[in-house]
Amino acid sequence: MTHTLHRNGTRENLSDDFVFLYMPAFGINSKGSGPKIRKFLEIMLRHNPVNLGDGFRASMLQRDIQDVLDNIREDGTVVNVVFDNEDAAVQALKEVKEADLGLSLVISGLFDRVTQCCQDTGIHRHAATYSLGVWGKTEKLPPENILEITTMCGHGMVAAGLVYSLAEDVKAGRKSAEEAAKIMAKQCPCGIFNPTRAAKLLAVLAEAK
Repeated sequence: MTHTLHRNGTRENLSDDFVFLYMPAFGINSKGSGPKIRKFLEIMLRHNPVNLGDGFRASMLQRDIQDVLDNIREDGTVVNVVFDNEDAAVQALKEVKEADLGLSLVISGLFDRVTQCCQDTGIHRHAATYSLGVWGKTEKLPPENILEITTMCGHGMVAAGLVYSLAEDVKAGRKSAEEAAKIMAKQCPCGIFNPTRAAKLLAVLAEAK
C-alpha cells in the first residue's frame, strides 16, 4: 500500500508517469541504511527525474537537491522519485538493479507499463497492488479533471482551490502552465507530484474554462 497508488486519470495522461518509492524495512534493515538511500538518489539523479523528495525533509522543488542528499537520516527514510518517460525509468531501474543496495523499491504507474519496465531490466516483480477507487459520497469530490491533478499528491497537500486559481492564471496569461505546475508541486514535500503531467493537464483545464 502506498500514497502513490491512487492517481486519477486516463490511460493516455498516465502513460508518462512513473513513481519510484524506495525505503528500508524499519526495525529490520533500517539501521545504517542512510548511505544506501543517498546512493539510490544519486543514481536516480543521473537519469533526469522531474521530481524527487525525502518525505521527512523536502522535495527537490522545495530545497536545493544537495541539501536533500546531505540530510538523509542515518537510519533511513522513505524517498520518492518521479520520471516523466518510460526510457528514463527503465535506465534508472537497470542501474539500481546493478547497484544491488538491498532495500525495497515500489514502482507506481500503469500496470502493463510498469511490468514492461521490470521485464526490460530482467526483474520479476513479486507483488502488485491495485487501487479500487474511492468509495462513499463521491459527489462531494472535485470534478475528475481537478482530481487528476490533486491526486498526484497522495497526502492531499495540493488543494482543488489552488488548481482552479492557477488555471485562471494560465488562461489569463499571468503564468505559463509549467510555472503553475511547479507552484503546485512545491506543496508536496514527498516529491511524488509530477510537474510535467500537471502542466499538460492544467493547460487543458485552462483552455476549457
